[in-house]
Amino acid sequence: MKILSKEERDDHRKRRSFGVRMSLFFFVVFVVFAVIIIRTAALQFVEAPKIQAEAEERATQDIPMKPVRGTIFSADGAKLAYSEPTQSLYITLEQDFSKGEGLKNRPKLDEVLKEILVTFDEKGKSTVQNPTFEEWIKVKQLDVKNEKNFGYSQRLAKTDLSEDEIAYFKENKNKYKGILTFDVVEETSRRYDSDTVAVQTVGYVKRFGSVLDPDFGIDFYKDIKAGLSTQKDQGLMYTESENVGYYGLEQQYQEQLRGKNGYRKIGVSAQNTAQGVEEVVPPVKGNDIWSTINKTVQMDTEDAMSKQLAKLPKAISASAVAMEIDTGKVVAMANMPDFDANVYRTGSISETDSKAVEYYYLNGAIRSKPTSNTGKNAESVVYLGSTIKPLSVLVGLQEGLITLNTGYEDTGIAEYGKGDDKIRNAGSHPYGFLNPVTAIERSSNTFMVKKIGEPLYNRDGIESLNVWDKHMKEFGLGVRTGVDLPGEWVGAGDYFNDADGSSTLSRMVYASFGQKGKYTAIQLAQYTAMLANHGSRVQPRLVSKITDPATGETVEETTRTVINKVDLPEEYWNAIKRGMNTKVDDSFGDFAYDFARKTGTSTQGTAPNFFDNGVFIAYAPRENPKLAVAVMVPEGGFGSESAAPIARAIFDSYDKVYGLDGTPKAEENAAEGEATTDGE
Repeated sequence: MKILSKEERDDHRKRRSFGVRMSLFFFVVFVVFAVIIIRTAALQFVEAPKIQAEAEERATQDIPMKPVRGTIFSADGAKLAYSEPTQSLYITLEQDFSKGEGLKNRPKLDEVLKEILVTFDEKGKSTVQNPTFEEWIKVKQLDVKNEKNFGYSQRLAKTDLSEDEIAYFKENKNKYKGILTFDVVEETSRRYDSDTVAVQTVGYVKRFGSVLDPDFGIDFYKDIKAGLSTQKDQGLMYTESENVGYYGLEQQYQEQLRGKNGYRKIGVSAQNTAQGVEEVVPPVKGNDIWSTINKTVQMDTEDAMSKQLAKLPKAISASAVAMEIDTGKVVAMANMPDFDANVYRTGSISETDSKAVEYYYLNGAIRSKPTSNTGKNAESVVYLGSTIKPLSVLVGLQEGLITLNTGYEDTGIAEYGKGDDKIRNAGSHPYGFLNPVTAIERSSNTFMVKKIGEPLYNRDGIESLNVWDKHMKEFGLGVRTGVDLPGEWVGAGDYFNDADGSSTLSRMVYASFGQKGKYTAIQLAQYTAMLANHGSRVQPRLVSKITDPATGETVEETTRTVINKVDLPEEYWNAIKRGMNTKVDDSFGDFAYDFARKTGTSTQGTAPNFFDNGVFIAYAPRENPKLAVAVMVPEGGFGSESAAPIARAIFDSYDKVYGLDGTPKAEENAAEGEATTDGE
C-alpha cells in the first residue's frame, strides 16, 4: 500500500471538499429554480384571476348613485310624499388640494368656485337658494381637503338646476380642466302634498351627512353608518349627500322607502383622481308606503283646528288623533300650526326657513315640544284634567275602594288630610248625591278625591303612587303606544315629582282628578279606544301596507296587534260607558249618533300665571263603537268650548268618508241625490 505524502493528502482533501461544495451549489440552484418555476405556475394558473381582480380594483372604483325614494300614499291614494326628477350639479376635483402642488393651487380653486357661485346667481331659479362660498369651504360641503371623501369622489354642488344652468354646465364641462370637472346628473327631489297634509306625521328628508352630526344627529342613522362601514354591497352603501328620512314616516320606514343605490365604475389614476366612466348600474326604486291617514279626514281636522284656534284668545296650537277602535288604524293625526314641508325638498333647509318652522316641525301628537318662544309653560302636551275620571273610577273599582253602588254627597268642596287643604269642583258647584256613574258625568273632582285618591293613600301610603302608576300604564298612559313613528314620548307621571315640596297625599289627590299626569294625544286616543273596546290596548298603526312600485304587489301588510288586555267585569265597562255623558250640546247638539264623551280642563303654570288647557275624548257610536278621538288645545280654556268642536268635525268627516255606522254618508247622499233627480 502506497503511503501518501502530506502534500498529496492535503490536495486530496481539497479536491473532495470542492466537489461537495459544487454539488451543494448545484442542488441549491436546482431548488431555487424549482421554487421559481412552481411559484410562476401557481401565479399564472391558480392566483391569476384574483390578482387581476385586485389590480382592477386598484385601478377602478365604484361610486354609489343615489336611490330613488318610494312614495308615501294616503289611505285614499293621494301622494303625501313623492320623488320627482331634478337635475343636480356634481363637481369632481382633479387635484388633491390638501397637500403638495395642489395646496399651492388652492387660490385657483377658490377663484373657480366663486365664479361658479356667480353663475348660480345669474342663471339659477329665483325660488332655489344658492349655496355660499362659506358653506362650501368652512362648513366643508365640498370637502376640498378630502376629509370625508376620496379624491375621485363627486361632490354635490347644487340641486334643482334651472334650464339655463343645465345648458351652461353641460357645455362647459371641461372649462376648468386640471382643477375640476362638472357632471349634470338627473336625480330626484322630494315633494310633499301642497295641501300640507299631516306634515309632522309624514316627516321630511335631510342629507345623510347632516343626520350624522355629533351634536344633533339621529341615533338610527349612526347605527346604520356603523353597521355599513364595512359593507361592499353597493345597494346598501349610503352617501353623504343622499337624502334620508328625517322624523315621521319618512324616517320610520327609511329602509323600505330608500330602495338600493346604483353605482358608476370609474377609472382612478395613480394620483387618486377620476379617469372616466367604465360601467353604470342604475339605482332601484324603493317600495311605496300606504298610510292609514285619510286625506279628506285629515284636511277636515286641520281646517277645524285652524278655525278654532282663530277664535281662542290665548291658544296658539292644538293636536288631535282619530283612531279606529277595532283596527288601530290612525285616520287623522294633526298638529297645528303646520307648514309647507317642501322647504325640505332638497334635503337641506335654509336658515330662514329653519327658524320659521322651529316650533312646528316636531310632532306634538306623540311628543312634548314647545309651541312658541312666548313663555316657559307653552307646551304641546298637557295634564288630562277630567278626561282621566273614567279611569279613576275603574282604579277605585279594581282596588276595592268603591263599588258601583257607592254613594257620595257632593257639596262642591272637599277637605283632605288634616282638613287644611281643599279641592273644589269647577266653579265650586255642588252636585248633590252621586254614584260612580254620575260622578263621571258631572265631572266631580271631590268624588275622585274623597272616594279614590285619599282612600288609596290612606291604605297604601307612599306606595299608593306606584299602584296608581301601574293602572295608568295598563291603559297606555306613561308608556309608549307602539305607534309606528320615531321619537314617541312616554309621558310624565308628575305625581312622583316632589320638587315643589308637595306631600305624597297631595300628589295622589291631584292625580285622581287629572292634574298630575301629562300625556300625548296618541296616548289619550289609545286610552279612549281601550275604554270603548272594554280593555284591549290596540297598537296604533299609521301604515296599512307596503307595495312594490313596479308591480303594485303587496310586499308587507300590517295586522291588528293587542299589546295588553285589562280584564274587568262587564258591568264596570258599561258603567263607564254610561258615565261618559258630559253635556256638549253646543258642539254635538244635532249629532246623529249616541256617543260616549268626556271633557277635561287642566290647570298648569305658577301663580299668578295659571292657564287652562282644553282636552276632549270621545268614541262613537256608544254601542258598537267605530272611532276614538282625542283633542288637546293648550291654553284653550274649557275642553267643552275649545276641544269638543274639533272632535265634532272629525266625527262628521269620518262619517262622510267611512260611515260611523258602516255606511259612508258621502255615497249615501250622492245616491239620494241621484234618486231625487230621477224622480224629477
